[in-house]
Amino acid sequence: MYHARELTVSTRGRGFHDITSEVQRAVEESGARHGLCTVFLHHTSASLILCENADPAVRRDLEAFFARLVKDGDALFQHDAEGPDDMPAHVRTVLTQNSLSIPVRDGAAALGTWQGIYVWEHRTSPHRRRVTVSVLS
Repeated sequence: MYHARELTVSTRGRGFHDITSEVQRAVEESGARHGLCTVFLHHTSASLILCENADPAVRRDLEAFFARLVKDGDALFQHDAEGPDDMPAHVRTVLTQNSLSIPVRDGAAALGTWQGIYVWEHRTSPHRRRVTVSVLS
């Protein structure tokens, strides 16, 4: 059995957007008891992460690390058609991921105790991001 649901995530600009409950809802809607859930982000300037969801300092520290690693407006980058955060956003996406695979067990995405699913917006301005949640059982 295959089930898919498309989500739209409205971001407020650079930062993390928790989509754990929407993914869990899509898994529940599928009716699958056991299988595999794939979460796919259809963009090249945002990413998906599976991250600790208990302490927001973890996400702040990730953003601080990436701000140091991939600086907006770095003279190294030629691609800046959409502004100084354009190429840095693409680099951040390549260094992270745009797809997650999560086991489905007993009708739910089998996440760890402290795991949450996040869209990580790498652009500084708001965007609407498309995510497909697919469940195969």
